[in-house]
Amino acid sequence: MRSIRPLLAAAGLVSALALTATACGPGEDKAADKPAASAEGADNSGANAALPADVADRLKEHGVDLDKWKNGEWKNWEKDKWLREAKDFVNPVIEGLWKPERMTTAKAPAKTLSAGDISGDQDVTDPEPRPVRAQEEKKPYHRNAAPVGKVFFDAPEGSMVCSATVVKDPENPGRSNLVWTAGHCVHAGRAGGWYRNIAFVPAYNDKGKSPAALEHAQPQEIAPYGVYWADWVATSGEWIDQGGPTGGTGAAYDYAVMHVKPEQGSKSLEETVGAALDVDFEAPDAKSIGTMGAWGYPAAPPYNGAIMHKCLDRPGRLSIAPGTPTMWRIGCTMTGGSSGGGWFVRQPGGKTVLVSNTSIGPVTSGWLAGPRLDRGAQQIFTTMSEKFAGQ
Repeated sequence: MRSIRPLLAAAGLVSALALTATACGPGEDKAADKPAASAEGADNSGANAALPADVADRLKEHGVDLDKWKNGEWKNWEKDKWLREAKDFVNPVIEGLWKPERMTTAKAPAKTLSAGDISGDQDVTDPEPRPVRAQEEKKPYHRNAAPVGKVFFDAPEGSMVCSATVVKDPENPGRSNLVWTAGHCVHAGRAGGWYRNIAFVPAYNDKGKSPAALEHAQPQEIAPYGVYWADWVATSGEWIDQGGPTGGTGAAYDYAVMHVKPEQGSKSLEETVGAALDVDFEAPDAKSIGTMGAWGYPAAPPYNGAIMHKCLDRPGRLSIAPGTPTMWRIGCTMTGGSSGGGWFVRQPGGKTVLVSNTSIGPVTSGWLAGPRLDRGAQQIFTTMSEKFAGQ
């Protein structure tokens, strides 16, 4: 049994990585003050959940009838029905599909959290870090880590979960609807296509109740800000072409950006949650970063997916295969379900920013690795922001 690296002091967490408080500027409403903003005064007509005009047309191009899709045709995973190209993403809103009980039974995509045999240029692979035991986030989550939430989606294996982060949108300042997660949380990679019924729930299980207690929890406790459906998603071409069940050579490009809209109401995600983080595509090398933190909802044993956790560690480097970018790696005991969760650092000026997301880790847990966000990631992000400029 390897020794456990001492945990960083709680005071260090507050000063280094304040996910919610630093997201709001002077005079802005903080999420802590409005834990149920989506339910109070929202337009609940459902009009904002209407399908974009081209979704039905895109489904028809692939021989899919929209009404049949919403009535269960989405469960057909035959190869000719499973859309995989970047331009073919469709995700029609099915109101009420993600009921609380369906959320609590969704599983972690365990196969995607396995590094397999690590090879590549060992000159840029640092020694394996000692495990850092994941800590539970302080409750309620909307006061301590409001931008963090859970992603729910359907795959051929059933309902699945990942983690994700609300990020700022340069083209819609203060009104972002962008969410950062992992590519393998939205697309199966080279052997499949886009997952279905992709939705995001910020500050899921806000009070950190146990799975048994969630059976009797109020909807606002499970989804304090409501459910947000992805109406467009972008991931890297490398993940689509090279990503595999154990990460594969696509792991270094395992990132994705979702644009979401509320199932009910019309307020933007950032306005509703009251917090969002900037994305830093020019983070310094690992040796220049003292502390990096990963947040998420680990769901594979010994975790249950109900509780938000975090790990803090000094990052190292990991090379998966020759010719692929070096990844970040930290010690962390979080398991599947934490995939897609944001990795954060504090910049010299004191601002907390997102620099990566959880991608892979060993079957036995103990460490996590995430991609470095390079020009390719920035291009995907910028294109997504520009696509919805002014909306």
